[in-house]
Amino acid sequence: MINVLRTRTLSETRGFLKALAASDDGILGFTAFGTGAGEIMAVVQAAMPAKMPYSGVRDAVVTHPAIAESLAVLFNSVPIHK
Repeated sequence: MINVLRTRTLSETRGFLKALAASDDGILGFTAFGTGAGEIMAVVQAAMPAKMPYSGVRDAVVTHPAIAESLAVLFNSVPIHK
């Protein structure tokens, strides 16, 4: 969470995000612990039943500064497999 700008402005950088992505880029699982975890979870909960790939969540435009921006940070770190 230290890499999320909004957590720095709130001085609450403790926590983590973790996602499990499938080979077809679907989101299989997600967990969040820290400031705004519920806000972040709501975004992923909406994306999963819609079968939105993690890249769709990563590339979404969200309000700045917001805790949900953390999803771009998280999903930018997914290794690309070819």
